[in-house]
Amino acid sequence: MSLLNILHLVGSAHNDFYCDLSRLYAQDCLAATADHSLYNFQIAYITPDRQWRFPNSLSREDIGFTKPIPLFDAIQFLTVQNIDIMLPQMFCIPGMTQYRALFDLLKIPYIGNTPDIMAIAAHKARAKAIVEAAGVKVPRGELLRQGDVPTITLPAVIKPVSSDNSLGVTLVKEATEYDAALKKAFEYASEVIVEEFIELGREVRCGIIAKDGELMGLPLEEYLVDPHDKPIRNHADKLQQTEDGDLRFAAKDNIKSWIVDPNDPITEKVQQVAKKCHAALGCRHYSLFDFRIDPKGEPWFLEAGLYCSFAPKSVISSMAKAAGIPLNDLLITAINETLSSNKKALQN
Repeated sequence: MSLLNILHLVGSAHNDFYCDLSRLYAQDCLAATADHSLYNFQIAYITPDRQWRFPNSLSREDIGFTKPIPLFDAIQFLTVQNIDIMLPQMFCIPGMTQYRALFDLLKIPYIGNTPDIMAIAAHKARAKAIVEAAGVKVPRGELLRQGDVPTITLPAVIKPVSSDNSLGVTLVKEATEYDAALKKAFEYASEVIVEEFIELGREVRCGIIAKDGELMGLPLEEYLVDPHDKPIRNHADKLQQTEDGDLRFAAKDNIKSWIVDPNDPITEKVQQVAKKCHAALGCRHYSLFDFRIDPKGEPWFLEAGLYCSFAPKSVISSMAKAAGIPLNDLLITAINETLSSNKKALQN
């Protein structure tokens, strides 16, 4: 493979939280995958004011020293950089949709799913409807807007339709708890899902990667949940803030999450359902899905999380490592799939 110019698209056009989250993952990716015999890395860093920077690193100092420029100037800069491939590291809705679409217009291929698929996956109700139509079990639910009254039989889970990391999620057991739970969820989105609570069971996540045109199921990651003390996961289980204001991963300690033994009978069952979800949503390169396993061992689709930062602590990276796939091999596989699909698209 000749030296590839890879642009890491980092930051957020939405808020500081997503900006910090993106920088956290991207920093880890840059440190872990730097191979000067294979790649030349560049960084594009976007802030919530929609300004662009092209810093030498993602340290706060380098970012601070780099002059912010508007989109027009950024496009001019990008078009003369001979970028071979872009690696999306943005987690906000604009980053997952509008900014990926920009690179489609610039005819710069990128790893991961297209803006339309990302938009569907980010809207939990739409993603559920699509995979359900493909024969996948989903919890019965309803989509509410301000003023709507829920009718789902309790207990029920209330969640914003488009937030990540369990922000705004509440398990409601009594009707008197509905108002507070809805108010909390509507702080994060203008639409809210109310869905039936699937009894535990277990809660797992399944990653799928494409290699040479074939879908490969990765080892499952299981999360610490308990029918009595922790029936659902919350935001604190996933991300925490350090004293200096930086974010850190909470679910990467082998206590709150762990890799499931591949010989566990649930593995193959969930992988088959995840492949159905991947195909139904029209995913490419890789995908990631959360499932609730009921007491009978049946998987129920909860949501799709269609991104991977190729950082060591990214979920797909951790799963691949458990399958004996080193991080750089995972990245090379994704690069090859991206360049191959781009070549086919150009031929068509």
